[in-house]
Amino acid sequence: MNDFDPKLLLDTPPFPAERVAGLADRLARLIGASGDVLLVQAEAVVALEAVAASLGRPGVKAVNIVTSPYGAWFGRWLRRAGASVVEIRAEAARPVSARAVEAALDAHPDANLLAVVHAESASGIRNPLEAIQLLARERGVLTIVDAVASLGGHDFSADALRADVVVVGPQKALAGPAGFSAVAVSKRAWAEIDRPDAPQTSTLSLVDQKRLWLDIGRGALPGTPSPLELWALAAALDRVEAEGMERLIDRHGEAAAAARDGLEALGLAPWARAEDASNLVTAFAVPEGIDALHLLETLRAADPDFSFGVGPGAERLIRLNHTGRRADPAVVHAMISVLAAALRR
Repeated sequence: MNDFDPKLLLDTPPFPAERVAGLADRLARLIGASGDVLLVQAEAVVALEAVAASLGRPGVKAVNIVTSPYGAWFGRWLRRAGASVVEIRAEAARPVSARAVEAALDAHPDANLLAVVHAESASGIRNPLEAIQLLARERGVLTIVDAVASLGGHDFSADALRADVVVVGPQKALAGPAGFSAVAVSKRAWAEIDRPDAPQTSTLSLVDQKRLWLDIGRGALPGTPSPLELWALAAALDRVEAEGMERLIDRHGEAAAAARDGLEALGLAPWARAEDASNLVTAFAVPEGIDALHLLETLRAADPDFSFGVGPGAERLIRLNHTGRRADPAVVHAMISVLAAALRR
């Protein structure tokens, strides 16, 4: 029996304003960013849209890598802001190749921006971020990295990569709340964002965040932040710091390896090669002759964290979720047992 009283949520104490900046600093350490980190009072997709709105404008040309619906959305947001967008579309539900990125940058030497998703929870793939960052850096192109599904699951350092803008969300590998996200912004990126024609008085304005929070001492966040979400974020960071980021990443790697081994033992091929795979989810293509929907319904009856892939090319993939607190080989072994039983039936 659950003794939790939901009325307790209505009596959440205020989150101390003097502790808010500390949350940003703690996230900065996890991101490996020495520049500014903004806290966005919304799920990470809003932070991504805010980055597109704040950097996109007429005269800007962006190379946008599309390996899932999230990349496609980012391109639309950039176009809406007035930017010219060159899209690199990888094979459906597959990672982009560094060679394709190099060819696009060479064909568009006037490109100002490059946007890429590091790891894709939609299909369980991971893009070659280090190689992509090097290609952009050699050409002086400002980079935007969606690390929402990679921070805590893979090695990541914004400074080491020299990424200019990084968007993260604590709800994935960090096992935190979905109601807050963060944007790390380098000095070079601020020079492009903080300009006279930048969007202002908008939820999608990073300049508003700078002027109403950063520039006045990082006290209380503008607007009316949810104290419950701030307390939840603080608790998640406490847990991550107690475990250690290195161990958290290793745990996700161990869970991913267990998932791959389990699928192969059942005669199923993991969708992504090990070197191209995300450590947060592992996907497989449903074998021919098996009703994918019926299989998924059977699996979800035992564990609701089985799901279909998302986006073109991923619709017939089934994903095993080993993200955050589920990044545990014991959890994965239980999922593999459920899958084995469902396949036998």
